[in-house]
Parts: sequence; structure tokens; C-alpha cells
Amino acid sequence: MALINSIWFAKLLGAKHQTQPESNTYHAVSIMPGSDACAGARRLCGPRFLSRNAPRLPLTGCDAKVCNCRFKHHRDRRSGSRRNSDMGMVSAAYSNQERRISRGRRCDDRP
Repeated sequence: MALINSIWFAKLLGAKHQTQPESNTYHAVSIMPGSDACAGARRLCGPRFLSRNAPRLPLTGCDAKVCNCRFKHHRDRRSGSRRNSDMGMVSAAYSNQERRISRGRRCDDRP
């Protein structure tokens, strides 16, 4: 019986532990104003905030009787692509031609 217990325990220790997925450093939220939202919530509607920097709800100075504002979660703070290559545009290709006038300022650089 002790042998069976030790084998079972060894299998238990040898099993891979499930780890929590890495947290997204760039996780963002935007404010979705409720039906009777205050002026501050309506003003902050749209822009994305990094979740660690987002204002707390209800907002300071909220005059709604019951705050129905919520956060909408996003994977990234950016709302769209910012790179030309992500939009299908091609960057200027390297022409393989030296365009510098002088070789450099070091003694080793001069012919």
C-alpha cells in the first residue's frame, strides 16, 4: 500500500501545474456611460485608458442617483493599427546604394 501511495504522490508532483495566463500589460478600458450618465462620464466616453490608470466608477462628482456606467474591456489601448505595414502599405525599399557623402570622421573610415 505504501508503494502505491508513493507512486501516486510522485505522479501528482510530476504533473504540470496550470499557471494563470500572463496578464496583458496593455489591457485597456473605455467608459460606457449609462442611461442617466453624468456630464463627466459623457465627456470621458470614447478614449481608452490603461486599466491600471483608469478612473474609478462612479466618477468623482457623479450626480446620478444610481451610476449605471460600465467599463468596456479592450486587449490594447490602441483602437486601430498604427503601422503602415499593418494596413497593407509598403515602406520605401532599400536601394542598396550608398548615399552618404563622406565615409566618416574616424581615422579608420578614411581611405
